[in-house]
Amino acid sequence: MKIIDLPKKIPVFPLSNFIIFPKTTVPLNIFEPRYIDMVNDSMKSDKIIGMIQPKSSSNKDNIPNLHDVGCLGKITSFKETDDGRYLIELKGLVRFQSIKEINTDKKYRILEVDFSKFSHDLKDDKEKIKFSDLELIFKDLKSLFEKRGFIINWKALEKQSLDETINALAMASPFSLEEKQILLEAENLDIRKNKIAKILSTYTHDVYDNTTIQ
Repeated sequence: MKIIDLPKKIPVFPLSNFIIFPKTTVPLNIFEPRYIDMVNDSMKSDKIIGMIQPKSSSNKDNIPNLHDVGCLGKITSFKETDDGRYLIELKGLVRFQSIKEINTDKKYRILEVDFSKFSHDLKDDKEKIKFSDLELIFKDLKSLFEKRGFIINWKALEKQSLDETINALAMASPFSLEEKQILLEAENLDIRKNKIAKILSTYTHDVYDNTTIQ
């Protein structure tokens, strides 16, 4: 797939504290009528949906403002439940920069976007990061996850490539909306790794049991 093949206008699903990276796949439970409509329209065309985080601020119509960067995804699995919900799987393709929101009669939101800044997302090249570079980060993340009650299948993660592992942990992390957005916007995996380490450094350690708290 090339940048030229991608649509300039895309439907978007604003979801707080949720990010998806290129080459990762996430399940989504769709139940709001407007997003049911969005999935229906997408399934009839290119199966493309953009995921983007809303900001805490709103515009004059009390509609949440959106962050500038999101990730384009393609529906790879679709199932309708007996109660009318859609269970889909979305595979991340490439990040995008929002240019402007498009006025539409649709109940869901549509953005004009640009992919040029993130064209490297479409390449298959693996970034060269050693496990030793991530060992301390994994240790601190594991401590944080356990403290927050997050259950992670670490053995399954260890079977993935390092780039898939660090992206999966960034997606699943108990970080704030703003922190996850910083990770999404990081230009490459090495920068993302450093951003994760910096975010983790802002968390304090309980002097009694040495577990990570905020």
